Amino acid sequence: QVQLVESGGGLVQAGDSLRLSCAASGRTFRPYHTGWFRQVPGKERQFVASINRSGSVTKYADYVKDRFTISRDNAKNTVDLQMNSLRPEDTAVYYCAASEDGIVTVRTGYNYWGQGTQVTVSS
Repeated sequence: QVQLVESGGGLVQAGDSLRLSCAASGRTFRPYHTGWFRQVPGKERQFVASINRSGSVTKYADYVKDRFTISRDNAKNTVDLQMNSLRPEDTAVYYCAASEDGIVTVRTGYNYWGQGTQVTVSS
């Protein structure tokens, strides 16, 4: 079992940056493939970015590509999401998730989830 805790969310203006962090604890002797998703009320949780165990492979959704960067520090058991040039449409609760299978882009591929952190971007 692994526990995930997100941090770093907040209220910013359009064009600003935020850095989210996901800290893993528990069964962390082997890093998990890790992803970030986001969700707004009434909509499906959507894929944002993912990174493999070693950090050598990343994937991004088209709507965040070139603005967001996912990275990890396995020594600290953390995965970060650097978000630049934020837009009002990026407003959502952001969730960190861990997968035993790979850097998949669908929520069903993830075994563990954090509680989420709110990101609000004002225009």
